[in-house]
Amino acid sequence: MAKKDPYAALRIKEFNIFLLVRFALVFAWSMQFIIIEWEVYSITKDPWSLGLIGLMEVIPAVGMALFAGHIVDQKEKRGLLIKCIIGFTIISLGLFLLTWPKVVEGWSTKSILYGVYFFVFCGGLVRAFIGPTVFSLVALIVPKKLYPNAATWSSSTWQVASVIGPAVAGLSIAWIGVHWSLCVVVGFSFLALINLLRISKKPILNPKIGEPVLQSLKEGIRFVYKTKAILGALTLDMVAVLFGGAVALLPIFAQDILKVGSEGFGVLRAAPAVGAFLTMLVTAYIPISKNAGMKLLGAIFGFGVCIIVFGLSSVFWISVVALFFSGVTDGVSMVIRQTILQLKTPDNMRGRVASVNSMFVGSSNELGAFESGLTAKLMGTVTAVVFGGTMTLITVITTGIVSPSFRKLDLTKDLEEHEKED
Repeated sequence: MAKKDPYAALRIKEFNIFLLVRFALVFAWSMQFIIIEWEVYSITKDPWSLGLIGLMEVIPAVGMALFAGHIVDQKEKRGLLIKCIIGFTIISLGLFLLTWPKVVEGWSTKSILYGVYFFVFCGGLVRAFIGPTVFSLVALIVPKKLYPNAATWSSSTWQVASVIGPAVAGLSIAWIGVHWSLCVVVGFSFLALINLLRISKKPILNPKIGEPVLQSLKEGIRFVYKTKAILGALTLDMVAVLFGGAVALLPIFAQDILKVGSEGFGVLRAAPAVGAFLTMLVTAYIPISKNAGMKLLGAIFGFGVCIIVFGLSSVFWISVVALFFSGVTDGVSMVIRQTILQLKTPDNMRGRVASVNSMFVGSSNELGAFESGLTAKLMGTVTAVVFGGTMTLITVITTGIVSPSFRKLDLTKDLEEHEKED
């Protein structure tokens, strides 16, 4: 049966193309973010400047999220994603020019920083649309009975790309410098765009085309609030990512604490990618629909422990191992959360639900970067990381105690119902 085939979704040609598009786009985006982090910290030597990068992206991403979800539910998904990737490419070209000495010759450091923050802000606007569009598009490519399997491969692809991108960024900074590393980013954005054109246009399944914006937004928020499985998963993951955003401080660890330079920075960023890749292999074979609630709680608890170990470590290899297992646990968490969203969300609500997800979880990466930068400024880098990991553990324990229904969450019946529909 298809549900026992770990490669079921991969047997669909367009899904394979989709994974390539997602990998290229996430790789480019995450690589760009780390290159900018490195450049900004190299210029300022101020943790607060790293926090501002996250803040500049999270403000538009959160502010536009619900409106973006409404638009996504009203529009054809492939065409909308094409426009998003074009927007990202323009932003990458802007940063490429901004780091070109011939272009910015005579500019003050403050002017260059303002330019970086401007492009990051524009990127936040684009990202507000990308998350809901990608989430909605994958549901139109694979049949419902393959949602869990597709969620495994899609989430794992995101996880691997989101950490391999920064790892490559660290190495490329050492090899070819910041400026030409951003040229690589532009190349991968073009790769995503070219392959997206190979996917056919998809139907719009929303029966309420032209629905007033406010009414549409209220309906989306009401659905998420009433669906406790979705609300619980989003809240739990949001807090974990928010307080576990230690990776935003990796430039400080690499340069000032572990003293391993840009090459070591690349290794540190690569460690979670290896863990995420292992997750991709394992979760494709082991079903995560049964006892999903306890598995999610366990994964996020493990993530918090890894962050604490990383924060306390002053030995390079221990730090690498801690980040490796943070990738494993974060990958498991992501696969379970995406499976919950796919199985519990009706087709006509996917854009809005994904937008709420981006507000809760997607943007918490950047908000977590801001929180890490702020706490590092106030209490020191190591203390800030340990504090974040501790808050993650407290959140998991509290959720497990006050929400027994979430502990008992099981998606087996939802999966069986979708198989009957197909």
